[in-house]
Amino acid sequence: MVYAVVRAGGRQEKVSVGTIVTLDRIKAENGKIELPALLLVDGDKVTTDAAVLAKVKVTAEVLGDLRGPKIIIQHYKNKTGYKRRMGFRAELTRVKVTEIK
Repeated sequence: MVYAVVRAGGRQEKVSVGTIVTLDRIKAENGKIELPALLLVDGDKVTTDAAVLAKVKVTAEVLGDLRGPKIIIQHYKNKTGYKRRMGFRAELTRVKVTEIK
């Protein structure tokens, strides 16, 4: 089994061919993106050398953009009457890994 650990949106994700991953919003022209590999596992062989990993290409196709769940942020200070309520929804992109080579 071949899989790779890639850097995606400030996090690391373990992916293999056919894996669908949700990342922070990525601008992708022509619907294809390339993710940098940090680790490559090919059966029993584990590759962590930066020079070898620079040649590894993890290609993914963009399936679509979406928004994450709403997160409610509340600020409150006791005895002052200060209350504030805000919301946040993350901008996300769903991608499918098409090849690791």
